[in-house]
Parts: sequence; C-alpha cells; structure tokens
Amino acid sequence: MLIKPSTCLRNEYNDISALCKKDNQPIFLTKNGEGDLVVMSMNAYSYREEMLDLREKLLEAEAQRLSGAALYSIDDVNNRLVEIIDGIE
Repeated sequence: MLIKPSTCLRNEYNDISALCKKDNQPIFLTKNGEGDLVVMSMNAYSYREEMLDLREKLLEAEAQRLSGAALYSIDDVNNRLVEIIDGIE
C-alpha cells in the first residue's frame, strides 16, 4: 500500500500518475495526516469495476440457485446454444 500526502498530487502529479500505471495499484493520499483520497489508473479502476460487476452477478445467481431456480447442466446449455445457432427454437 502506497501512502502519500495530498500535496504530492499537486506537486508530483506526473510521478503519481506514472506510479499508478506502472504498479496498477491505488495510491492513498492523506490530508493533515488523515486518509483523504484514493488515486488509481483508469485501467485499474475499470478492472475493479468489472470484477465488482461480475461478483454482483455471481452473488445474484447463487441467490437464485438457493431459492430453487432451475439448474442447467453443461450439456443442457451446450444443446440449447447449438439449437440457437442452428435456428431451432
């Protein structure tokens, strides 16, 4: 975890930007010794958002499974995809 004072954002923006991109990790900024902001590259942010979205979908699917939703085997799914591709509905 990299922690820097918030003045670094103003004084060392290019260095912080390069560091975020190089390490693909967030940098935590402090103000008056207290946590204030988190800065990260756009790639790291996008990846994080995609992982959170995937996690949400997986949790929703698991909740549906636990509530008794229909389950499909890999063969069921494969057969259905073949039907869709072949135009059989």
